[in-house]
Amino acid sequence: MQNSIKTYFSDSKNLLYSFLFSLPLFLAYEILILISQPNAEQIVRISVDVWFKSIFSSLGVNAVSISLLVVALLGLFILYKEREQLRELRFKYFPVMIAESMIYAVIVAFISQTLVSLLLNMDATESIAELTGLQKFALSLGAGLYEELFFRVILVSVLILLFNRFFNNAKWASIIAAVTLSALLFSTVHYIGSMGDPFTLSSFLFRFIFGLILNGIYVWRGFGVAAWTHALYDVWVLLIL
Repeated sequence: MQNSIKTYFSDSKNLLYSFLFSLPLFLAYEILILISQPNAEQIVRISVDVWFKSIFSSLGVNAVSISLLVVALLGLFILYKEREQLRELRFKYFPVMIAESMIYAVIVAFISQTLVSLLLNMDATESIAELTGLQKFALSLGAGLYEELFFRVILVSVLILLFNRFFNNAKWASIIAAVTLSALLFSTVHYIGSMGDPFTLSSFLFRFIFGLILNGIYVWRGFGVAAWTHALYDVWVLLIL
């Protein structure tokens, strides 16, 4: 039993499981965004998604099409790279990973809200923009995918490498510094630009703690579980507001 649990945590963290587990989030987000805004002149998307697609648009290519192509090519690369693991793919892991992500989503919400309330004696919950229910649902899935991709996979990984040099390869010092700085940037970016939220100390602190915990989940459990934890949390908030 103990070996089975150890094998599950080891296998489900790797690149193959993370890609396959997060792929439905990408497909659902792209499909729901298009369905919910069929005639919109300017489609509302997650800010990080807009950053990525702006790069493609500046090159004169269709951002959605090239995004699908990039994901397809990335998928082929991962499937080829992890071909040995693919032969032993355990589909039974995926519902367990969903359940695990749901538990983390509740824990993240409880810890973040409780800490903000204790520190500031303020409520950290915020209203959601006036969008349709389908748009909000799509953006909840997209936030889990794109924000985890940028702030966890890219930013945390790059910061760990940089701090690794600064701390002379002290692994845990590098990880702690990276997850802390990334969480600060994750919280800060929500208040930048014309579409940014009004700054409040409670919301900033909530997002910092939220990002800090998600960074820890990413380091411990990988991208797939972190992305689903974030997405399920956002969906949960959407349902209770």
